Amino acid sequence: MQLHISTDGVPIFQQIVDQIQYRIVSGQLAAGDELPTIRGLAESLRVNPNTVARAYRELEHEGLVEKRRTTGTFVAEQIERRTLNQRRDLLKPHLQRLIIQSRQLGFAIDDVIEQLKKRDDQIPRDENRS
Repeated sequence: MQLHISTDGVPIFQQIVDQIQYRIVSGQLAAGDELPTIRGLAESLRVNPNTVARAYRELEHEGLVEKRRTTGTFVAEQIERRTLNQRRDLLKPHLQRLIIQSRQLGFAIDDVIEQLKKRDDQIPRDENRS
């Protein structure tokens, strides 16, 4: 699993949570899929294993993953029942950051919406997703 850690001020464990959460809700990770081991993911990201363990605990607390004794961490079976509102909740922090940054740069919301629409037209759509 390829995750990307940045130095933008967001805690590393939260970056891990956000990226795995996105992959689960978007369907890139399906119910029953196994996540990398804590030690394996920590080594590939070059972070402390405690950081990955904290992220996995948070994902488990949110009901997105489940630990199975001696076999690993897996995407929870009930994840396929995520509602539209739950998926919208995942988008809210990104929208908030966009709005704050847009205001700091002096853009009106109409300008931002126009830019979003233009950019949306430029990005190819995955025909298998809705």
